[in-house]
Amino acid sequence: QVQLVESGGGLVQAGRSLRLSCAASGSIFSINVMGWYRQAPGKERELVASFTKGGSSRYADSVKGRFTISRDNAKNTVYLQMNSLKPEDTAVYYCNVVSTYGSSWWGQGTQVTVSS
Repeated sequence: QVQLVESGGGLVQAGRSLRLSCAASGSIFSINVMGWYRQAPGKERELVASFTKGGSSRYADSVKGRFTISRDNAKNTVYLQMNSLKPEDTAVYYCNVVSTYGSSWWGQGTQVTVSS
C-alpha cells in the first residue's frame, strides 16, 4: 500500500501562485509515475500533469506554460507549481501515483480556489 499526503491548496486571487506537494510513503519502491489530476464541480477528473521516474513529464494543454511539475525521488514527493492562476483552475486537486506493476493510488484531494 501507498499513502499520499497532499498539502498546499487554498484560496488565491487570479494571477497569483500556489505550490502543491504530495508525499508518498509505504510500499514506495515500485513507484513509476507521480502526477496531479483535478476535478471541478460538475466535470470529470482530468490529468493536470505527470512525471515519470525516468524524467518524462506531460501537461494538460490548459496549464502548459503556467504549471510546472517536479519530483524529488529521494523524498518520494511530487510538486506542482501553479503560476498565473485563473478562475477556471478552481478544482479539487488529487495526487496520483502509479507503480511499475500498474497499481494506482490517490490522495485525499486538496481544494484550490481562484477568485477573479
